[in-house]
Amino acid sequence: MRANEDALRELMVAGLGGDATAHAALLGVLVPLLRGFYRRRASGSDDDIEDLVQETLIAVHVRRATYDPCRAFTAWLFAIARYKMIDHFRRNRRLRPIEGLEEVLVAEDFESVSAARIDIDDLLDSLPAKQAGLIRATRIDGLSVAEAATAGGFGESDVKVSVHRGLKALAARIQGRA
Repeated sequence: MRANEDALRELMVAGLGGDATAHAALLGVLVPLLRGFYRRRASGSDDDIEDLVQETLIAVHVRRATYDPCRAFTAWLFAIARYKMIDHFRRNRRLRPIEGLEEVLVAEDFESVSAARIDIDDLLDSLPAKQAGLIRATRIDGLSVAEAATAGGFGESDVKVSVHRGLKALAARIQGRA
């Protein structure tokens, strides 16, 4: 079966209605879709990719009641997949938490944006270089404000203001206001 939005939504809704065959078919169709998603975004062994796929399938099964049939299935799916990938990176100490990102991600109507299309590098590239660089340094690379200020030749308050304004601009962009 070809994995398109309508077919996936139909299988999910049927599964929610008690059709175990449709639910099993949905999980089967999601396997190659999730493998491709993780291979494009996560560097790691095939075992790491398979672990992520299995963790996501379990989460889809366990959290299926949270799916709103009025919204895009793929946005819901890829939101789960992103969180599983972030958890995986944290467990392997390849990622530090991004403070304030929750507010950006839970922005109104964020789920209506196809999750597969949002790429943090593209978002950061839309910001002025200074803001993007300081967000990368403090929120992605894990530098403290003082370390980022020293490395960039800025004052600490300048770093805080630039990061705050950059995150605010990203939130507006994600919400479609910019």
